[in-house]
Amino acid sequence: MAFTTRLLSKYRQLYGSQAIIRQEHAIPVRFYSKEAAPTALKGDQMLKNIFLEVKKKFETALGILKKEKITIDADDPAAVSQYAKVMKTVREKANLFSESQRIQYTIQTRTQDIPDARTYLLTLKDIRIKRGLIDELGAEVMMMDALDKVEKEIGKPLTRNDKKSMALLTAEFDKINKKLGIQKEDLPKYEEELELKIAKAQLEELKKDAFEAMETQKKREEFKDEAMPDVKSLDIRNFL
Repeated sequence: MAFTTRLLSKYRQLYGSQAIIRQEHAIPVRFYSKEAAPTALKGDQMLKNIFLEVKKKFETALGILKKEKITIDADDPAAVSQYAKVMKTVREKANLFSESQRIQYTIQTRTQDIPDARTYLLTLKDIRIKRGLIDELGAEVMMMDALDKVEKEIGKPLTRNDKKSMALLTAEFDKINKKLGIQKEDLPKYEEELELKIAKAQLEELKKDAFEAMETQKKREEFKDEAMPDVKSLDIRNFL
């Protein structure tokens, strides 16, 4: 029972946190432009709409999770891949953001009013750190070096509405991408790799929660002599 409560709590947190972020905003970020804000609702109707949307998303997701087999084994690539596939189905059917879409939305909302390129890049770094992402390629340093080069060339701080100078920075960024071997057509592959990393981390967390739940259960008198099952043998569908 304890494991059931924890598992459902995690999924409620996931779907509840995304309920007020509508899917029409899940578009590629236009880094140097502003997007129109959605029309605001007022009073009880807004709260009612949020509640109904959370309820619908949660029920849709739960219905899928009750049908799909998930193996809690973060060390098995097949199990990680299957879990990622299930969660992708959940997102598509429940109209939820993927991790990359959530990052894009965060970037869009936090940077839309930033006037200068330097603050924009520093904000991107802050978002990356807070999301727990690692700049393994050292791209941030190269991007800041490119900005320094452009600002030295134009003799002033670079603003995002300076289209001519922004074109210079974009050209420098293209050079960086080429040096790092990053191509736009490979973005779907990078997103898939990110989702697999997230799936692996979530399975590790589920394994930890399952162990804690079983340890708590074992402390009860009626279960003290029973051996704990292998977490990999647990079928989450039996706990939903």
